[in-house]
Amino acid sequence: MALSRKGTRRIVVDGKAYRWRLRRRPTYFQALSWTPCTFAVELADAPGTTLVVTTNQPHASNWFGREAKPVLPSDVARAIELALQQGWAPTAAGVPFRLDWSAGFVPSP
Repeated sequence: MALSRKGTRRIVVDGKAYRWRLRRRPTYFQALSWTPCTFAVELADAPGTTLVVTTNQPHASNWFGREAKPVLPSDVARAIELALQQGWAPTAAGVPFRLDWSAGFVPSP
């Protein structure tokens, strides 16, 4: 699954350029605050495996106005570094590599 270039942001970690994207509009379950916010990362110039990170925050555009911290570039850099330590190979083809930071997320009733 490759990210479309539209709407992505560029970040450089350890001398390598990556692109990352957070959905502007939440999914239905994210809008109801039933599931946490996610973002995706991939190498900027070469196709490969996508990193999908599940945060412990609701999506900022949820329908109930639940308070959510924004995903910052420092969060993305930390996720990239951790995923690389855990075996993410961004140049290899394959299924998305998932990083779950959802511990502590409380869904809306």
